[in-house]
Amino acid sequence: MDDNRIIKTEYSEVMQKSFIDYAMSVIIARALPDVRDGLKPVQRRTLYDMHELGIRYDRPYRKSARIVGDTMGKYHPHGDSSIYEALVVMTQDFKKGVPLVDGHGNFGNIEGDGAAAMRYTEARLQKITQEAFLADLDKDVVDFVPNFDETEKEPAVLPARIPNLLVNGSEGIAVGMATSIPPHNLKEVIDATKAYMKDPDITTRELMRYVKGPDFPTGGIVINKDELLEIYETGTGKIKVRGKVEIEKAKGGRTNLVITEIPYPMIGANISKFLSDVAALAETKKTQDIVDISNQSSKEGIRIVIELRKDADVENFKNMLYKKTRLEDTFGVNMLAIANGRPETMGIKQIIKANVDFQFEVMTRKYRTLLAKERERREIQEGLIKACNVIDLIIEILRGSKDRAMVKACLVEGKTEGIQFKSKESKIMAQQLQFTEKQANAILDMRLYKLIGLEIEALMKEHEETMANIYRYEDILDRRDSMAQVIMNELDAIRKEYGRPRRTVVENGEEAVYEEKKVEEMEVMCLMDRFGYVKTVDVPTYERNREAADMENKYVFPCKNTGRICIFTNTGQLYTIKVSDLPFGKFRDKGIPVDNVSNYSAEKERILLAASQSDLNLYRLIFATKQSMLKVVDGGEFDVTKRTVAATKLAEGDEVVSVVIMKEQRNIVLQTAEGYFLRFAVEEIPEKKKGAIGVRGMKLGTKDWVENVYYTMNSIDLTIEYKGKKVELNKLKAGKRDGKGVKIRI
Repeated sequence: MDDNRIIKTEYSEVMQKSFIDYAMSVIIARALPDVRDGLKPVQRRTLYDMHELGIRYDRPYRKSARIVGDTMGKYHPHGDSSIYEALVVMTQDFKKGVPLVDGHGNFGNIEGDGAAAMRYTEARLQKITQEAFLADLDKDVVDFVPNFDETEKEPAVLPARIPNLLVNGSEGIAVGMATSIPPHNLKEVIDATKAYMKDPDITTRELMRYVKGPDFPTGGIVINKDELLEIYETGTGKIKVRGKVEIEKAKGGRTNLVITEIPYPMIGANISKFLSDVAALAETKKTQDIVDISNQSSKEGIRIVIELRKDADVENFKNMLYKKTRLEDTFGVNMLAIANGRPETMGIKQIIKANVDFQFEVMTRKYRTLLAKERERREIQEGLIKACNVIDLIIEILRGSKDRAMVKACLVEGKTEGIQFKSKESKIMAQQLQFTEKQANAILDMRLYKLIGLEIEALMKEHEETMANIYRYEDILDRRDSMAQVIMNELDAIRKEYGRPRRTVVENGEEAVYEEKKVEEMEVMCLMDRFGYVKTVDVPTYERNREAADMENKYVFPCKNTGRICIFTNTGQLYTIKVSDLPFGKFRDKGIPVDNVSNYSAEKERILLAASQSDLNLYRLIFATKQSMLKVVDGGEFDVTKRTVAATKLAEGDEVVSVVIMKEQRNIVLQTAEGYFLRFAVEEIPEKKKGAIGVRGMKLGTKDWVENVYYTMNSIDLTIEYKGKKVELNKLKAGKRDGKGVKIRI
């Protein structure tokens, strides 16, 4: 290769430029909507393609696969799934305030079930989409740009008649930024738009007399009305929304709590999550008011029924649902859209202003195009009227001419050379004709029946209409007030035909106050077997089954039902678990795996000690690691409420071998993998903080490590078996910490 063709550049600069180009492409051309029509490129291209294919609201449905394939081939060179998903969302009335596509078939549901494959579903445009988004595209109202391979033209933006960004909202994740705009009521948005047009200095507070707040298709109740002004002023904030709950009387004096509307963020899989959360409240004994829960939702709407006990405090239970489940949720608002080719966070007034400015631009282009057509029509009409007055002369010119060009030259320029006239007067009159090029063509193309009296009258009437249109169009283009009135009239027509009542209630809701019923404190016994299954039983049950309980379980200890238990593992982690989260019941119940109620992972860790947190406060703990690091830690350091904390610091590659509560132990015996035993007094182990590594317990060989740790009391002999040989630990030679120990010969 010729060296002159090699461009040397800094790698980091290439990466930086490439990433910025990629980021801007995602921001501008994929993830964020345009403030003018409120559509992302994939939505705009899909709607335009349906318009081009003629899949109108008043024509038969067409297969979604046809629409997706055509859009992908002509305008959107990305995956078919992204196009189909955009199409699906535009059909879903539970996601969009005003659906733009009319879907036929399974397009998913509010509970999160996906749409059928595109080969099974059919779609066509909604009437409002045809009239308010795609009308007048033939009147040069927006710019058309080349598609990806420059074989087609596509609109840079659709001439949307309404502030669709507010009406339908939008959600999208770009690179380094995201948009989240709630849907609003069409009537209210149109009223606010008209109010802005009448007074461009209107404030956000005044606009909110019209737009009360978001209007979610799922209904619900917005409960932070006072915070909405700042959200709509800045374009960012959090909207708190609750589901609608009704109380119904059931058989036997019971009460049913019926959820008829859900918060917008609960759409999809979060409905089943809500049901499981409510069931978990009963399972974990957070409430004993629930008798049954059922999801009776259908095409008619949401209906989740929670059956309560007779003596249940319904108001308190409702507040518990708001606090403990997603029946009360937040919708994060970030009104980010593309304005003038760049991403911008806008308040409601800025969005309406951008849309109104766009409307004036669209109307100006529309009426300029219409005016040009009417002026052209006027020119031809005036030529035909003039021709009717001298029709005998024109017929004479036609009969005396050799070809069309000769006639045309006479009509336009008065040239009479070569034309045979009946009289000199006719020739003189012909020389005075001054038709325009277009008028001459129209005369030559005119049919004889146009000379009938009624046809001439119709032509005169048509000319009057043309003159009226020209006057009207000139007035609209010359006077901003006239154009504003045209825009407002169109908005009124859309409001009248497509407006619907508000679904979401906006109010200042009271904070949900839930009083947890205090559990009567009592002592229970915690039982954990060697497989990590844990449960609690009351003390009398334990006493009756003491022998079996001690034999079948690895850890058995008393604790308070209001307290916590601590689990120490070989990775140096401490996991705390609320005793109230553990199943309490019969002795023969299996219990629950520790994994289910903590962050402990049975696949990656081993439990070395389980104990009551309140007991640990009374004692100290001894830690010993594989690399022979020892320390004593005050149990009070583990009086934490976090679910997971580091119980000790470990060197790289080290792990904890033993954790014990220090009670009557007098000597510690470290046993290594190569058979070295070292016994020394427990007092030699210094007390450290839990964040310390500790001190060395014994000197290890290059490939040796501590395998087991034993503790002895002076008065009691302890014998262990090591590789088939019995070792009396108390008779081992006493040494000092950090010694090498003695090797047991096999």
